Order: sequence, then C-alpha cells, then structure tokens
Amino acid sequence: MFDFRLKVFYTVAKRGSFTKASKELLISQPAVTKHIQEIEASYQTKLFVRDGMKIHLTEAGELLYTYAEEIFSIYRNLEFDIHALNAKMDGSLRVGASTTISQYVLPPLLAEFRKKVNDLHLDVVSDNTNAIENLLLNKTIDVGLVEGYSKNPQIKYIDFIKDEIVLVCSSNNELAKRGSIKPQELKELSFLLRETGSGTLDVVDTTLKEIGITLSDLTNEMNFSSTESIKMYLMHSDSVAFLSVHAILKELRYNELSIVDIEGLDISRTFSLIQRQGQESALVELFIRFVQNHNLKL
Repeated sequence: MFDFRLKVFYTVAKRGSFTKASKELLISQPAVTKHIQEIEASYQTKLFVRDGMKIHLTEAGELLYTYAEEIFSIYRNLEFDIHALNAKMDGSLRVGASTTISQYVLPPLLAEFRKKVNDLHLDVVSDNTNAIENLLLNKTIDVGLVEGYSKNPQIKYIDFIKDEIVLVCSSNNELAKRGSIKPQELKELSFLLRETGSGTLDVVDTTLKEIGITLSDLTNEMNFSSTESIKMYLMHSDSVAFLSVHAILKELRYNELSIVDIEGLDISRTFSLIQRQGQESALVELFIRFVQNHNLKL
C-alpha cells in the first residue's frame, strides 16, 4: 500500500547497506540506488553519506527514518484492525516456537498481539524445530514459528524475519582480540553445540558442508539444549559456539560476549511461520498476518 521507495530507504537505513537491502527486498542493487536517488531528488537533499565501506544517515535521513517508522506502524495497525473485524476473537490460540525464537523474538510479539486481542487466551510451547513441527502435525498447537531448513510437504512455511548465525566467544577469549579467523581454523577450536533436532545446528551443518567442513570435523566439547546455558558456559571458558545474533544482543552490549568473523562465510537463515497445509482458521491467519506486519519492527 505504501510507496515502495520509502520501504527501500527504510531497509537500507536499517541494514546499513545497499547490498543487504537489495537481497532482502529481492531487487537489484542498481534498483535500490535508483529508488534512493529518486527520493533525494524529490526532497532535494542527501539521505546517506559514505564513510569508507559504511554508510550513515544524514540529518535529513534521520528525520525521514523517524517518519517512515511512524508511517509503517500506522499501516500495520490499520491492516491488522481491518482483518481482525473478520476473525473470531475469543477462545484460545496455541502457539509453538523453536527455542531461539521463543526466547528472543516471540515474547515482545505476543505482548503486542495480546494488547490487540485481550479476550484471547494464548498457550505457548517451546521446543526444537523438529518437535514443534510434530506438535503442529499432531494438532497439539495451532501455529508455529521455527528456524532451520526443514521443508515438510504437510506444512506451509511463511518467511517472516531474517536471522544471522555468528561464531561467539567470551570477550576475554584471545579470539575476541583477533576479531576474525579463516574457515579452516574452526577445526582447531572447542565447540559447544546445540542438540540434534535444533534448527540452528541444522543451518550450521548445511552451511559448513558448502565449504567442505562437517560437524564431525569440529571438536565437540559439549551439547546443550539451551542457548542461555551455552552463553553462561562461554563466559567462563575458552570455548566457542554458533548462536543467533538475536540471542546475544544484551551480552554484546555489556561486552560479555564477542562475535568472531569467519572470513568469507555468511551463515544466515529465515525464521518461518508454519501452519498445516489446508488449514483454515481465521484466528491463525490473523496471528500470521500480525507477525508478518511486524517484520519491519524486529
């Protein structure tokens, strides 16, 4: 509904990169540049300045970014409220989420959703991706949010937010001072890994295989089913772990954990909403629409 050029500007500003914005919006980088130039021509001002390889918002860009957030918020609320008129708003909704999503992404979404539909009771289940998919197929939950590369033909997958998996260590670790390593150096490190069935482990396994490294090539010090346990262990050891960037924002802010870049390796994924194929529920559709519309806020 809103001007696509504004969405392009907002995505570039949020990601801090024309390249990342083009990938997220599924348009070419020249197209991204053209949209930004058209906005700048319209307002007769620059929106971005370059600082080496990085870009930053100008004062005008900061102002436009603030208004863009307000505009998108209004559209999200408008779309949700219109569709809510056609949905049954009482009863209960059973939501399942894989571990990373349930701990670090879902809670604020549920809080906002609850404000909109305060007569609705929400039941939430947390487990790994495989378990959540099974709960959905067994009709134990109505809708799920999962990570990983699973594609069960009985399930409908809807992308809703991007995620990046990064190599993490204690800020006191010598690796934190180095900042980056070569992919082959991964074989020399001691890893804390998630349990079998974890979406995070699935994505790491698939990505590493693309560069000729398997999980069996890594030194597996210990397996955990809890990201919080991994983080606490990392702070008191020289181990490393692959974790979602969503899971370590607080620790990065307080300099408790550090990200170690792996040269030439990008481990990314998309979190997905899931529902059973052929499932028709106004309440489930309402929840899915709400989460999708809040994508820009995450």
